[in-house]
Amino acid sequence: MIRASDLRAPWLWLSLAALVALLVFIVYPVANILTASVSGDQNGWSRLLADPRGLTAILNALILASVVTCTCVLIGVPLAYVTARYRFFGKSIIALLPLITLVIPEVISAQTWLMALGNNGLITRFLRDIGIQLPTFYGWFGLVTVMTFVYYTYVYIGTVAAISGFDSTLEEAAQSLGTSPARSRMKVMLPVILPSILASALLVFTMVVGNFAISMILANRLPLLSVVTYQAAVSEGGAAPVMQSTFATVSVVMVMLILFLNRWIVSRGRFEIAQGRGARPVPITGWRGAVIGLAASFIVIVSLVPLAVIAVGAFTVSRGPVMQWGNWTLANMERVFINAPQPLVNSLIYAGAATLIGICFSALVSYLIIKKRNAVTPWLDYISSIPLALSGTVLGIGLVVSFNSGWLPLTGTATIMVLALLVRRLPFGMRSAQATLHNIPNSIEEASISLGSPPLRTFFKVVLPMMGPAIASAAILTWTTSVSELSASILVYSGGRETLTIQVFRLIGSNLMAYASAYGLVLIAVIIIPIIVATKVFKIDVFASK
Repeated sequence: MIRASDLRAPWLWLSLAALVALLVFIVYPVANILTASVSGDQNGWSRLLADPRGLTAILNALILASVVTCTCVLIGVPLAYVTARYRFFGKSIIALLPLITLVIPEVISAQTWLMALGNNGLITRFLRDIGIQLPTFYGWFGLVTVMTFVYYTYVYIGTVAAISGFDSTLEEAAQSLGTSPARSRMKVMLPVILPSILASALLVFTMVVGNFAISMILANRLPLLSVVTYQAAVSEGGAAPVMQSTFATVSVVMVMLILFLNRWIVSRGRFEIAQGRGARPVPITGWRGAVIGLAASFIVIVSLVPLAVIAVGAFTVSRGPVMQWGNWTLANMERVFINAPQPLVNSLIYAGAATLIGICFSALVSYLIIKKRNAVTPWLDYISSIPLALSGTVLGIGLVVSFNSGWLPLTGTATIMVLALLVRRLPFGMRSAQATLHNIPNSIEEASISLGSPPLRTFFKVVLPMMGPAIASAAILTWTTSVSELSASILVYSGGRETLTIQVFRLIGSNLMAYASAYGLVLIAVIIIPIIVATKVFKIDVFASK
């Protein structure tokens, strides 16, 4: 209910303005997708049921997501356990894992794995020369391999945090009663950390279902949901967007079901643990320490393969699609900075604008939700979370369908590029800002107002500076993910508005791997330089909001 006092304060009107913006740019595109799937003489669902390839694509997406989730758990959980509980040679290298997930875009991972293990890859050619024939890297083998090494870090990060926070005295108590160490871990520790493992696994599942870059590059003739969704969007173009909307709706429903399952599992698996101490890592020496260290280091080194391959490829001479390994040149980098720099310029402008607008909007709306609750703020909270259930392909289709013409034509403009990046990464800033605001006492703000400072001035002079570190962390994360975004931007861009990721994707499609490597290396530099500056110069904890 809206009170008379709310009408006199600026917060209600700001809430209404934010609600209108969210309705227009989030709810409206999603609603258009849902309605377009059932419009026309023959709705999309009837056509989908009669389309064997579409049904196969959905089934393949579920199978791929299940397999990759299992492989990620099999790698991430043991690696998290030995990292949290033991000290061994090479352990420090594992600290690179969170950084790897940020600095290596998926399109780069797919490209560099192809350069190493593709039909004409460096490793493939070497093994072929000594009589070893590798299976084709396209299809299931390549998809599972690349996605596993891209996504297992999410399981690792979630699990290592849970194990590190587990009270080890509970294990000790179980062992003092005669339970073996292995059984005490299974009966005492595992039930406590299991919700974190499942939550991380379900996150991986949703990311695989919505994956675009790796699927498009490696699927080849294998039908996958994200691939057929993109193909339907491209083929239908400006026509009635029936099938692209239908496939997009299927993707949304699948992700929403997984998110609901995730919340249900976490709510049922919550344990109350009194404050205690985590287990102190135990040093492992001898052959056991060497084996564990080598296994863990091998996993991390394989994860770093894309960085090594792309650095070499960027300076390798090529003649069309043929890479002349061992011959070096600066011509590929000259193309990026001198001959065709527009993708770099576009990436800096679009990602910069999306980051600036997104962080400002997130800070204000989060403040309204946490500190200035009214009849509108619950809706702000719900709607701002919708992008979590949308893959980039779905978001891109929604924006094109909604703003291709009519009352707000944005297609073909820079605005829709910025909008795609902004909406896609909005939850990053919202989550970080809200977490910080919960820790800021209301008494500080009330004291400022009682001394005569107006509410808006108090927000800018008192509250906002206290949110500074979290906002800076969210800004870095938003920047790194926005500049590497492909799945949404590939659907909304127009000629001359290519970003670095789009340019890399197009060059891979033309099999011009040397040029793609040069643009990819610059893309990684654009991502990693702000992280280094933030962490080393300004001492910002980039992973505070993760």
